[in-house]
Amino acid sequence: MDRRAMKKIFFSNKMTVICAVLLLLVILASLLAPLSPYDPDAVNVAERLQGMSGRHILGTDDLGRDTFTRALYGGRVSLLVGSAAMCVAVLAGTFIGTVSGYSGGRIDMVCMRIVDIFLSVPSLLFIIVVYAFMPRNIMTLVLMLASFSWTKVARVVRAQTLSLKERDFVTAAKALGVSRGRIIWRHIIPNLMPQVIVAASLSIANAILDESALSFLGYGVQLPMASWGSMLQSAQQYILHNPILAVVPGTMILITVLCFNVMGDMLQQILDPKLVK
Repeated sequence: MDRRAMKKIFFSNKMTVICAVLLLLVILASLLAPLSPYDPDAVNVAERLQGMSGRHILGTDDLGRDTFTRALYGGRVSLLVGSAAMCVAVLAGTFIGTVSGYSGGRIDMVCMRIVDIFLSVPSLLFIIVVYAFMPRNIMTLVLMLASFSWTKVARVVRAQTLSLKERDFVTAAKALGVSRGRIIWRHIIPNLMPQVIVAASLSIANAILDESALSFLGYGVQLPMASWGSMLQSAQQYILHNPILAVVPGTMILITVLCFNVMGDMLQQILDPKLVK
């Protein structure tokens, strides 16, 4: 599909355009968080639990920290963790999915049984248990989230690889004596990119949700570092008296995850010619 057709499909869906603008605003605001005049971790008890004002746009939390600033820095952490976990999951899932689908036989059986084992384990509970014995930092959190996200990517990639390896261009490459690795790298993976891109957009949304849930439970990003999940955890005891503390991070999570999911659906429609009417 040419670029004009892609643009036409994209701009014909108002919901997608709105989500793209909102997502861009969230990303830009998070990146520009250091421009805020407030320190996200600076405690000022004299200004605790203040309402919205000209000085503090969204008020302050129980320790006098600016809620708007912490939401921006929380977005940096959530987006960083989600993006990093997505990259690791996509790389691992694409590699295992292509090798499994192209090889077939015992290799395919072993790889898929490993995927089934990971899918049968309650991921959040397992991460909490593992997290108790490992250093509580962002690197550990990313690896834990990616260790369960790659399975969905691997299944999608394997299914598409099973179809691609029967195509004429793969058969011709085999007849010319091209090695298995070169066929996977030069012919299979480039034709998988539409499915991989869609899987990546959905994977990052799931990673942000999981990170927020773990931080809310106290097993994700550690205080005083701000994340949307940790902000929700701190706000739960004040939700009746100062609900803005919970509304702000909750709304940010909702908008970001919704926008990634909508964008994923649109990317699938644009990149998959079979879905274009």
